[in-house]
Amino acid sequence: MTHSLPEEIARRRAFAIISHPDAGKTTLTEKMLLYGGAIRLAGEVKSRRAARTATSDWMAVEKERGISVTTSVMQFPYHGLQYNLLDTPGHQDFSEDTYRTVTAADSAIMLIDAAKGVEAQTEKLFQVCRLREMPIFTFINKMDREGREPLDLMEEVEKLLGIHCVPVNWPIGRGNRFRGVYDRRRECVFLFERSDDKSGRAETVRIPWGDPRLPELIGESDLEELKEELELLDMAGEQFDEERFRSGDITPVFFGSALTNFGVEPFLETFGDMAPLPTGRPAKTGHVPPSHPAFTGFIFKIQANMDRNHRDRIAFLRVVSGRFERGMNAYHVRAGRRMRLGNAMMFFANEREQVDEAWAGDIVGLYDTGNFAIGDTLTAGEELEFEGIPSFCPELFMSVRAPNPMKRKQLDKGLQQLSEEGAIQILYQPDLGQREPVLAAVGRLQFEIVKERLDSEYNCEVRFDSLPFAAARWITAKDGTVPEDVARFNRAGISAVYRDKHGLPIVLFRDDWTAKYAVRNYEDTLFLQAAPRVAVA
Repeated sequence: MTHSLPEEIARRRAFAIISHPDAGKTTLTEKMLLYGGAIRLAGEVKSRRAARTATSDWMAVEKERGISVTTSVMQFPYHGLQYNLLDTPGHQDFSEDTYRTVTAADSAIMLIDAAKGVEAQTEKLFQVCRLREMPIFTFINKMDREGREPLDLMEEVEKLLGIHCVPVNWPIGRGNRFRGVYDRRRECVFLFERSDDKSGRAETVRIPWGDPRLPELIGESDLEELKEELELLDMAGEQFDEERFRSGDITPVFFGSALTNFGVEPFLETFGDMAPLPTGRPAKTGHVPPSHPAFTGFIFKIQANMDRNHRDRIAFLRVVSGRFERGMNAYHVRAGRRMRLGNAMMFFANEREQVDEAWAGDIVGLYDTGNFAIGDTLTAGEELEFEGIPSFCPELFMSVRAPNPMKRKQLDKGLQQLSEEGAIQILYQPDLGQREPVLAAVGRLQFEIVKERLDSEYNCEVRFDSLPFAAARWITAKDGTVPEDVARFNRAGISAVYRDKHGLPIVLFRDDWTAKYAVRNYEDTLFLQAAPRVAVA
């Protein structure tokens, strides 16, 4: 049933999940889908699969390595709301993909292992979200295992990440004694029944605070400990403030165990109440709110070969405002022409179904034959353009070649598509007459993934050779135009000038000190850590 635009906006929630590998991100993702009715058993697509592989990790390499290296987009309903879940890469080497993803989300869930606390990659991915100034929820996972004290974990979050913690619920027991949570907002206790079957819903009992059965159900000692901790939180803890939450100054904290389902359903219920509704997006002509009646949206991700049988390519569109209709004639702002959006779909990992309409806050997949690029704006006809999604400076560089020269065509095609996805950056030196590509990345694992995907998806075996560079900066003149004299930065053994896929000059430096030296000594040039948006002749 279709409602009005304000009603449909009020039903939407778009969020990303970030965590260190092995904190339980994939498990939490699937338990949310389980409670949303999108799957029957965790790890199994309803009526589609019998294999118990992770539903959010659809790429072959993800299943082999057990980590997420690409963003999955999944939709599911829950209690009258429509959720758009973006499962981000769980490795810091893919933080650029995470940044692109969070541009399409309105909030994020930060998952923390109760035994390990804030880990290095969690910290880095948190900073990526901070760049977007987005509200962040914290879910402290694995409370059913022996771990650190909740107060210690919150103190660490505040100290390392600079965000204040406000616990929304509080664990009852720890490790083997973990049996439920106290909900501070609803003033009730959720107790869970342990079961050997962790793929289905957990049996939950909700009991009002003050119920005379609590001492018997929880145990006298655990109840006394709970009361003392709650009293401490009430006296010395932070109070929830909506404005501070939306500005990223405080984070609501939840405790639970995704594996056993303890605390997942209460979290999902509260998350739906607290998560922000779809927000607008800044454009060059001003802010576009979701209530703007005309359709607008932007492409934040492109993924090739999600269906190996069809060699397809999907562009992921965040609907910013208005209503999207399948078959509509939208205006492609960068290309300056109209195009029919006839093949639109929504996703469950790599499963998909046709969608006839979508609203502000939704994520839609568009079949792409090469028309779209990351950051493209689509409108119902307006000449407005959303702010672009930047590329960040790479730190590792490799030359690439195919041992079999007959595979050059597959190599070029594969690198072009992977570059357009944002999986890797490709640089050239046309100024020196060289067209051999150089691959540039933020993390080493990106090269491994590109190598495996070229082999498995394009039947092209490749070899990499390291280049002696460790820093890079895009360069422009002071007025923002492309500098004319870029050859002066070609200094043997120190720096070299390349061009990115848009033809913009980027200087590779031997090390970070050399890059800083250039910044100090070439005052007529701007050295940028994100790609500029300038016209190239």
